[in-house]
Amino acid sequence: MAGVEASVRDLINGDRDCVQQALAQMDLRRKVNLLIGEWKAAGGGDVLPDVRDRVRLRLVKTVISPERASTRR
Repeated sequence: MAGVEASVRDLINGDRDCVQQALAQMDLRRKVNLLIGEWKAAGGGDVLPDVRDRVRLRLVKTVISPERASTRR
């Protein structure tokens, strides 16, 4: 979805037609809203994570490369 939004912004900034990309973006937003509605109807009541939470969690995860792991032993 972020890629579609970026392409719409680029087209608007370049003063070009963005109808197809904007319609695709609205369709994605409708699908997300539908999924959230289904989740809530199924009993989901937790607060959904936002982008900042996802980025923060991704930064907490650290992957140690096999080369670095072998030098520590």
